[in-house]
Amino acid sequence: MLTITTELRDQIVAHARADHPDEACGVVAGPEGSDRPERFIPMLNAARSPTFYEFDSGDLLALYREMDDRDEVPVVIYHSHTATEAYPSRTDVSYASEPFAHYVLVSTRETGGHEGPYEFRSFRIVDGEITEEEVRFVDAY
Repeated sequence: MLTITTELRDQIVAHARADHPDEACGVVAGPEGSDRPERFIPMLNAARSPTFYEFDSGDLLALYREMDDRDEVPVVIYHSHTATEAYPSRTDVSYASEPFAHYVLVSTRETGGHEGPYEFRSFRIVDGEITEEEVRFVDAY
């Protein structure tokens, strides 16, 4: 189960709406060994595409060095789907390289960049196998 604050959820959704019609992507880092997402890190979709996301390799390297310096890990790796449900595509699965991360998908297909309904789902993706998990929203840890 993913436990995440409503504040972090709202930041992820706001990023997805702001980048619509392109897919948004980013990371929520947390203390190593804690499984607690704490630090919101929106990233640039280097592909700038409505159907695909890609972290810039230089930005990603810098992020991993920064997380290493702070004793953090990527607890949540998120991205948005702009026209389809919040479920990992084959491409998403092929890029899922963090077996302990929660892969969060937000779908903005119903409202685009505007306020309104959205989907927010979390998955574990290990060795190509997708497992949806419950998401619990809390005010604070």
